[in-house]
Amino acid sequence: MCNIAVISVHTSPLARPGTRDSGGMNVYMRELSRQLCRRAHTMDIFTRRTDPDTPQVVEIDGRTRIIQIEAGPLEAKKVSLQQYLPEFRCGVIRFQEEQGRSYDLVHSHYWLSGWVGQALKVRWNVPHVIMFHTLGEVKNRAHFSEHEPDYRIAGERLVAQGADRIICASEGERRALIEFYGVSPERAVQVPCGVDTDHFRPMPRGSVRRELGLSQDEPLVLYVGRIEPLKGIDILLRAAAETEGHFRLLVVGGDGKEARRKAELQQLADELGIAGRVVFRDAVPHEQLPLYYNAADICVVPSFYESFGLVALEAMACGVPVVASRVGGLLETVRHGETGYLVSRRCPEPFAERLELLLDNEPLRRSLGRMARSAVERFRWAEVASQVEDVYHELVSEYRGVAVGAHVA
Repeated sequence: MCNIAVISVHTSPLARPGTRDSGGMNVYMRELSRQLCRRAHTMDIFTRRTDPDTPQVVEIDGRTRIIQIEAGPLEAKKVSLQQYLPEFRCGVIRFQEEQGRSYDLVHSHYWLSGWVGQALKVRWNVPHVIMFHTLGEVKNRAHFSEHEPDYRIAGERLVAQGADRIICASEGERRALIEFYGVSPERAVQVPCGVDTDHFRPMPRGSVRRELGLSQDEPLVLYVGRIEPLKGIDILLRAAAETEGHFRLLVVGGDGKEARRKAELQQLADELGIAGRVVFRDAVPHEQLPLYYNAADICVVPSFYESFGLVALEAMACGVPVVASRVGGLLETVRHGETGYLVSRRCPEPFAERLELLLDNEPLRRSLGRMARSAVERFRWAEVASQVEDVYHELVSEYRGVAVGAHVA
């Protein structure tokens, strides 16, 4: 049994995935904590307070707590959080000392949290595990119109060089850390993200469409995720405009904070002449997502960069074929021609070709969907948690061994 301090500065696992700074990382933390607590580990998840009305400590279950640390203005945006990291670190240490609790290991998520994790590693003399989720250097190479700042990449490099282990969601991410960040291969461990195959499962399409108020007969193409340029939603809209045949495109993600970006996408749909076929809905609770996947004929992931591609995995678990960009972790999640299709060129035409192929061939869709459901069995959360637990045990044993040796000397 381990006491684990989890650091997630910029987002809470309680936040709704698909909104501004919330996505697969939030799902990962929540599901991993649930699995590890079943294995008798305890987890304190430290995150920055953004709501004045929520209590400092939120009990998730008997072994998991979310602790909100005051650091900077409540409304501070992610790009400004670096200046508040020392304050956040002090808040975590103060809470730990007041509680009289010791931790066996620190697991941080994203580079901002990694800076705090490194400081706590030194303070508590415990191992530090980090999962970056996204890497600035890779994002810059994937999408030239956006540029992650140099200070982020420098911060990532500093954390990557100092952490005891880096958990990588894909082999592509592991190679990027070795090539671009100088990480030694033995410290970068590949462990995929997981999916709850009991929750995300095939359901009768007619009943879920009735529940969601969608047409029974109209073909439906689905996008789920954040509303940001890196996700390639504009490519999907242009592909929809080039695709022959009538279908509905449902875009699920974002909230009121992404109103400007949504308005730009709606304007693009209008300019392309497909505004009447595109429906935008705000992000829905993660518990409701299986309804949307099962209502769809195809799920599209047109991202410029995905470290893993959790949306693709969730759709596949529901028996829905995926058309996705041939990037990052999607290369290892989607099996081209078996569970969906991977598109090499990040432009509308190849996406339109694959959409037409699938929309015109129901037996093919069904066949790919069945294969997709079978393919996700290896991503069950129990298996993923077991691999993460192995990383924890190895490091904690190493540190305890060093501590004993030093004490005896």
